Amino acid sequence: MANFGGTTQRDTEVRLPRATRVRNKQPADQQITAEQILRESKELQEVDFKAPKQKISSPAELAEYRLRKRKEFEDLVRRVRWNQGVWVKYAQWEESQKDYRRARSVWERALDVSYASVTLWLKYAEMEMRARFINHARNVWDRAVTLLPRIDQLWYKYIHMEEMLNNVPGARQIFERWMQWEPDHHGWAAYIKMELRYSEVERARNIYERYVQCLPSVKAWVRYAKFEMKNGQIGLARTCYERAVGEMGEDAQTEELFIKFAEFEEKCKEPERARAIYKYALDHIPKGQAQDVYKKFVAFEKQHGDREGIEDVIVGERRFQYEAEVKKNPLNYDSWFDYIRLEEAAGDHDKIREVYERAIANTPPADEKRYWQRYIYLWINYALFEELEAQDAERTREVYRACLKLIPHKAFTFAKMWILAAQFEVRQQRLDAARKILGMSLGMCPKDRTYKAYIEVSTALEYQIDITTSCTDQAQCSVAAAFPYVCNHPNGIATLTCRRSSLCG
Repeated sequence: MANFGGTTQRDTEVRLPRATRVRNKQPADQQITAEQILRESKELQEVDFKAPKQKISSPAELAEYRLRKRKEFEDLVRRVRWNQGVWVKYAQWEESQKDYRRARSVWERALDVSYASVTLWLKYAEMEMRARFINHARNVWDRAVTLLPRIDQLWYKYIHMEEMLNNVPGARQIFERWMQWEPDHHGWAAYIKMELRYSEVERARNIYERYVQCLPSVKAWVRYAKFEMKNGQIGLARTCYERAVGEMGEDAQTEELFIKFAEFEEKCKEPERARAIYKYALDHIPKGQAQDVYKKFVAFEKQHGDREGIEDVIVGERRFQYEAEVKKNPLNYDSWFDYIRLEEAAGDHDKIREVYERAIANTPPADEKRYWQRYIYLWINYALFEELEAQDAERTREVYRACLKLIPHKAFTFAKMWILAAQFEVRQQRLDAARKILGMSLGMCPKDRTYKAYIEVSTALEYQIDITTSCTDQAQCSVAAAFPYVCNHPNGIATLTCRRSSLCG
């Protein structure tokens, strides 16, 4: 092979080192971990360069040093005047040099750039307090709370300084200025705590009155009641809860207020009052928002109630479950039936009627009989309840009338409803009204069962008043025309004719 410049191909080849075979695969006597390697590398690092400390030994050197530092800070604030950190460092450096006049000048220049910065106001006032310039600090705090009255921290710091100076009237005056801005609960609570620290109970009570008028909430009233309870004024504490329920109106219909009220009565050894409060809450708060009230009521009854009270609570628990079910699916009529049976077992007629009215208000979604077959029994049970349990004939009649008006008779009908309405009138000894109901059914939607019922009622009416049989004959003719197979039925017209013959003699 040709040589170029005296080199051969062997000389130009890239030779890789030979892979070394590991002959001894046993673990080494000394193990080295990654943590050890990192620690050793950290130890071997060189120390960062630090500028040597400058020792000033004469007033001329000190003046030169201050001039140089001020020039550096001025250059910085000229370039980045919006950077608050630069202003803070500048002012703190002037403070370290005990030149408070220049430090105040720096703080004022910084506030001219950004007066809404809470940090600048805080550090400015803290500098004055550290140097014990009390009047200067008051001036700073006063300007801060005037420009930023919604920043609670400024008010807290200002008041704390006055308290540290034992200037309680001054602190009270600052609180009064703050309360004019109607702060949140924390501000009022801080004012009250300050008065209580100095045993000013009557002043604290007056502040509470202003507090509940400014922020009429459950939280404020509960705090007021606890304050009176802590001071042994049980009557005033109860008055606070009663005023909360009366003055807040619908806003007071919350779990928290009634639970606190009931717990207060329980602590005062008034179980009957607590029970009345729980029941009032369960009657007025929506069912979906009264879960905690119910749990507390159950625990209360188990502790203070008798067997009847515990049973009422259990019924209430089941009532709550049924309410959740019917709210989830109002067209689940089985849930409504269970709910109605529960109320019927309790025996409260007003509640039973309420549940029935709510149940029948959920009409089926379409005018198809298969959707109405379960629903119609709600009306039947409602009518039977009014007739048998409540024994209110007029309400029963209204139920039947409303049901027959609701059914879409042009699409389908329920013969049982017509017959039940007629049978009710028969039981009320109003045969004429029963015949009118059945006659209406024959005119709107004639069916086999209604024809038979009409003939029976007409026959009974004729026998009762001893008149001619024209109505029955007309009914028989209508049956023969509409349902010819009835004539051959064993219980049809032939049987009815024999019965009439025997009655007429």
